[in-house]
Amino acid sequence: MGLVRLVVFGFIALSVIYLSVSLYSRSVRREKLEKQYDEAPVDGMTRKEYVEKGIAAYNSGLRPKLLLLIYVVPTVIVAATVYITNAN
Repeated sequence: MGLVRLVVFGFIALSVIYLSVSLYSRSVRREKLEKQYDEAPVDGMTRKEYVEKGIAAYNSGLRPKLLLLIYVVPTVIVAATVYITNAN
């Protein structure tokens, strides 16, 4: 029963952390794109279009996929700790 509780609360905690980091990373990227457009506007493109295109490129990039490690790394550490503790 304790393991089930650990898994449920761990998943909830990791989800909150993932959402927070994801939203923060996306907002930092959006600010960076807005500053880039302000410094050198692109002809034929509004600021909103430029930022949306940049966010779409960001979403298909590597960083959002790496954020999934927020779930993987703690899970592996806890699983290894439980295994090592129970193996001895």
